Formats: sequence, structure tokens, C-alpha cells
Amino acid sequence: MRQLSLIFSCFFLVIAGISGGILYAYSSWNGTGPLTEETEVIIPSGASLNKIALILQDENVIQNPLEFKIAAHLLNKKQSLKAGEYLFDEGISLIQALTQLDEGKVLHRSITIPEGLTSYQIVSLLNNAPFMEGEITQIPDEGTLLPETYNYSRGDTRAEKIERMQAAMTNAIDELWPGRATDLPFKTKEEALTLASIVEKETGVSGERAKVAGVFINRLRRGIALQTDPTVIYAMTMGKHEDNGQGPIGRRLLRKDLKIDSPYNTYKYPGLPPGPICNPGKDAIAATLNPEEHEYIYFVADGTGGHSFAKTLAEHNQNVAKWRKIRQQQ
Repeated sequence: MRQLSLIFSCFFLVIAGISGGILYAYSSWNGTGPLTEETEVIIPSGASLNKIALILQDENVIQNPLEFKIAAHLLNKKQSLKAGEYLFDEGISLIQALTQLDEGKVLHRSITIPEGLTSYQIVSLLNNAPFMEGEITQIPDEGTLLPETYNYSRGDTRAEKIERMQAAMTNAIDELWPGRATDLPFKTKEEALTLASIVEKETGVSGERAKVAGVFINRLRRGIALQTDPTVIYAMTMGKHEDNGQGPIGRRLLRKDLKIDSPYNTYKYPGLPPGPICNPGKDAIAATLNPEEHEYIYFVADGTGGHSFAKTLAEHNQNVAKWRKIRQQQ
């Protein structure tokens, strides 16, 4: 009986020891970790479990690499930890860090492409974006890149981002094209993007886009030249805008510039230019495909960021005189 009692005692001691160990591990692994501030950590491709544990210890994400490896084995995660750049929260627990690596919740950065930039400008932004790889040396066709905010991770290539922007623009025009108004004075998606790029450059006021588009639609229907300054600027720069704070050509557009001989000059040549003059946003495309119906054929800046619209040349000249007075005062 004594032997049996001794066996039971030893058994219970073992069980108690295991239970205590499990409780300790649970408490240790789920408790607040040593990290004192939000920290970015890079796990290189091909890193072993041991290497990952040491990196996390070096970055103060965990205290004990052995505990991390034991947890990875017991939870069957030792083969599923993913490389990448991670952002670990202050005080993250061992289990939370392990789970983040297992699920591949890497740090996502973002780059915002504003509406109305030329492809040259977008490539410049991309080539200067940190933590991306590769350089874009060939400028994509104008009007093929959709302005949006794009997420990326360290190590993503810039070429991949260009392809993503091109796919996004294709999807945008394909989505909007079937819902276009009837009897528009253009027949193709490419022509729609060309006019949308002009609308985008002419107004930064979202509520005006459809109205501005309506003006250009009216002029095209009546065979009146579009006479829009941004097309002249594009003819002069071909999208390679200056970046010195003095505008895309480094100065104010002059009357003599309106005589430049280029198919992009809509003062000299009627109809649409050969292609887009920038990369329009989705709202400008939508406005172009469903323009506001009105009888305006002129507009000019009103000094508030918007425009004054006119149906006759006499009315337009009055608006121009008002704008010149405001500009002189400025």
C-alpha cells in the first residue's frame, strides 16, 4: 500500500508540475512583453525559427528566445512564420508576436497619387518613394495610371505599382463606360480619358467637374475649339512639368504661347488633342461620361477657386474683366 501511495503521490506531483508549467507558460507568453515603444522589425526571407527568435530578442520584442521557439513548436507555427517588415506594438506579448508573424501581418506603407499629375510626375513620386525596389525608367502612356492611395510593403517593386495603377485605370473606365450619357461627341474610352484629363486640369472643385465637362461637350458639339490653357502647357512640356513652385512651365502662360504649333494646342486645332494631358481621377472620368446639361460655352476663374460660366461671349468678357481685376488685386 505504501508503494502504491508513493506512486500516486509521485503521479500527482508530476501532474501538478506539468499544470504549474502550463500555467506559467500561459501567463508568461500572454503577459505584457518587454517592448517599451512601437517598433519596426525586419524578418529577412529564409530566416530560421532560431534566427527569428534572436532578432526578436535583439529588438526587445521578446525576452526569452527559447520560450518563443517552444511556443512555436507547441502551437505548430514553426514552419509558417513569414518574412517581411513588421510593426510591433508596445508591450506586445510573445503569443501576439508569434501570431502576427504566423498571419503575415506586415507593415503596410502608402503612397498617394493626386489627381491630375502627368505620368512623368507620377514616376518621379514612385522613384522617390522609400523602401520600394527598382527604378522606373520608361514613362507610361499619359492617362493610363489611376490616381489613388496605394499600399505597399518594404521590398515591393515600383514596376509592380505601375502595373497596379494601370490595371486600376482600366477597371475604372471599364466600370464607368457602360453608364455613360447618350450622344456624347466622342466614341471611344481613349477619347473619354482625353477629355476627362482636360476637365481634371481645369478645375479642382469636385462640384464643378460635371459643369466644366458640359462646357467642353457643348463646344465639341458646336465645332468650337476647346481653347483650354492646360493643353497648351502640355504641348510645351509634354508632361515634364517643372517643380520649382512657379507652375509647370516656371512662369505664367503668355498670349504668345497660345500660338504654339502642336496638335495638343486646342487654341490652334479644334476637337480633342491626340491623347490625355494628365492622369484623371475617377470623379473626372465620371463627370465627363455624364456631363451636366446646360447652355454654357465659356468659363473663367472667379477668384475663389471656382469658375464663372457664361452662355455668350459678351457675358464671358465681363467675367474675364472681373477675374483680371481680382488677379491684379492679388
